Amino acid sequence: MTTSASPSPVPAPPGVDATVQAVLARLAGEPGALLPILHALQDALGHVPDAAVPHIADALNLSRAEVHGVISYYHHFKRAPGPAHTLQICRAEACQSMGAEALLAHARAHLGCGPRDTSGDGAFAVEAVYCLGLCACSPALAIDGQVHARVTPQKFDALVAQTRSAA
Repeated sequence: MTTSASPSPVPAPPGVDATVQAVLARLAGEPGALLPILHALQDALGHVPDAAVPHIADALNLSRAEVHGVISYYHHFKRAPGPAHTLQICRAEACQSMGAEALLAHARAHLGCGPRDTSGDGAFAVEAVYCLGLCACSPALAIDGQVHARVTPQKFDALVAQTRSAA
């Protein structure tokens, strides 16, 4: 019986391979390592590059399809670099009752996009989320993971301007 050599891994873009290898070295031996690895790559690179999939699959003894299936199932994981900033508007019941829909309409007008879209200048990705944990201080939003409570259209404009100027 002859064994064929396994295909060589897909080369990663410059700089990505070292990050992938460092994350795999740190986490691959942990039980249930796939999600922690994907989160670590997402945090380090802003996305999970397609070139990392074969490396992850090999390290965890999974098929590439299994790894890709997890990446594509969870909306949190991005397969390509995205905008510089992520703006999440809470659309859960408490926020809706306190004006989240009006805030979302204002965001659409101000940024030129709504949930699951990117602003016209490419600086912001807008996502709808369901609960940021600030129900008593609705409506809430998060910019790059930093949560803000009792957001009015004026406060929204100030937060977006502050985020743009900090970049």
